[in-house]
Amino acid sequence: MKHTISALVQNQAGVLSHVAGMFSARGYNIDSLVVGRTDDPRFSRMTIVVVGDNDVLEQVRKQLAKIVPVVKIFDYTNEKLVQRDLMLIKVASTPEQRPEIMAMVEMFSAKVVDIGLKFVTIEVTGPEEKIEAFIEICRPYGIKDVARTGMLALPRHAKA
Repeated sequence: MKHTISALVQNQAGVLSHVAGMFSARGYNIDSLVVGRTDDPRFSRMTIVVVGDNDVLEQVRKQLAKIVPVVKIFDYTNEKLVQRDLMLIKVASTPEQRPEIMAMVEMFSAKVVDIGLKFVTIEVTGPEEKIEAFIEICRPYGIKDVARTGMLALPRHAKA
């Protein structure tokens, strides 16, 4: 099972290495790891998707809490989340295929960010299922390259 957790960490050198080392030393699989600054430049947020049962999740939370630069841990396992992954995908494209590809881009609310003679680079943002579906419809054209950010997540808030 996939679990999404987030860690607010001090924005300093070596924190990512400590966190990744903790996972590696214990044999836990990281499905996705995204790190970025918050609105306060002293802190970064790590969004981690880990694969395992509830016992693995509990151990990950306990071990993360022991790492000094970790300020706070958020377990999003039972939360309703807004989740987004960003992908850039370079797809083979002849001039004759471009209308088909543009129709796919529109259907997925994606965006063409670069056009070359033989390839089109497309930006797709959304939940993991949307990203995976877009990859599958691009396969027949030929995929030259793919870069993904990994999953970002924040909890949804109930309507007031």
